[in-house]
Amino acid sequence: MTESKLTRGDGALLLTVLIGLIGIYSLSRWIDAHQPAADQSIEEEKLYLNAATAKRMSLGFNGLAADWYWMRSLQYVGGKIMKLPDHVQLDSMGQLNLKLLAPLLDAATTLDPQFMEPYLFAAVVLPDVDVGEAIRITKKGIAANPLQWRLYHHLGFIYWQQKDFKTAGDAYEQGSKLPGAPTWMRFMMGRMASDGGSRNTAREVYSRLYEEASDSHVKNMARKRLLLLDSMERQDALRKLMVAYRSKIGHCPGTWREMGTLLSAFRIQVDPSGAPLDPAGIPYLLVSDKCDVNLDEKSEVPWR
Repeated sequence: MTESKLTRGDGALLLTVLIGLIGIYSLSRWIDAHQPAADQSIEEEKLYLNAATAKRMSLGFNGLAADWYWMRSLQYVGGKIMKLPDHVQLDSMGQLNLKLLAPLLDAATTLDPQFMEPYLFAAVVLPDVDVGEAIRITKKGIAANPLQWRLYHHLGFIYWQQKDFKTAGDAYEQGSKLPGAPTWMRFMMGRMASDGGSRNTAREVYSRLYEEASDSHVKNMARKRLLLLDSMERQDALRKLMVAYRSKIGHCPGTWREMGTLLSAFRIQVDPSGAPLDPAGIPYLLVSDKCDVNLDEKSEVPWR
């Protein structure tokens, strides 16, 4: 009798799983059939399937469906990046025309409101596309996960990017009061109030993002922003040295070698030709007629 009951129970469980997988498969096939045309000149659809409908079709397997939408979000962004011409440097996600990103992330977080990765992606990538949606999805995450201090960090980051330092500070303050929040959350609140627009604050923000991120897109974005900050400081230093050179010699340097003594005195790393290196290890370009310096197009340091 017990063996028979176990058999019927196992059968019921197997049937439930099978129905769920069929639902997920049907959802996947429906979305594949309605995805945007490959021709970029054709207007992209608003959404493969809205979040509420996807939730009904997932037949209770919301976590699996949320994972599927999350993977689609990454594939969608990755596909856009892969289509960029080799000579185009990606400085902003706004270059990619990511019309479907917000709906995809919204669907993933509707299906699984405790799924943290899409919220981080919404905070870091989405503001370049639609800052209003980035704020809405992040606040939606806070409403569903009121004890997650990281979501307040994400919200503070969005407002900091918009140069709304007061609101950013408020977000960091609220997050700093939650259980498990690190002490640097309160430190960030103070930084926003005192010097929110400084490079030091930017370095702190992107360093924290880099440390917290597990997604490679977000981690790479934060790493490149840190490279940019380092490069800006190096370029400022080089410009000051060129001004000093012009004051002494009477004209801007024609080659980097002419500044060899100055560069060596300030321990600026150079390549064999005497050109100073940017943080990515690529020589800076000398703009000799203007006593200025530029990044080489081959460098992975963003232009802005």
